[in-house]
Amino acid sequence: MIVAFSVTPLGVGESVGESVAEAVRVVRESGLPNRTDAMFTSIEGEWDEVMDVVKRAVEAVAVRAPRVSLVLKADIREGVTDGLTAKVEAIERHLQE
Repeated sequence: MIVAFSVTPLGVGESVGESVAEAVRVVRESGLPNRTDAMFTSIEGEWDEVMDVVKRAVEAVAVRAPRVSLVLKADIREGVTDGLTAKVEAIERHLQE
């Protein structure tokens, strides 16, 4: 599965980058394939391992904030590996046509 998620600390003021960085650190240290962009972090793996990483990322932000918002979108598809790369490559191929 691929999960795209965003963790936002609430009640900590306008600048949230330091808190969000802690969530991204958890994802990167997980060893699972991942990407971070301006709005979401995507992570790929089996259900239990991905959801564990998301939970730990939320907990890392919760240490710094009294309230945390989580937005999550999942693509659950058996038998697919390297979806983070393959999906983007497919779009790029179509753009070349």
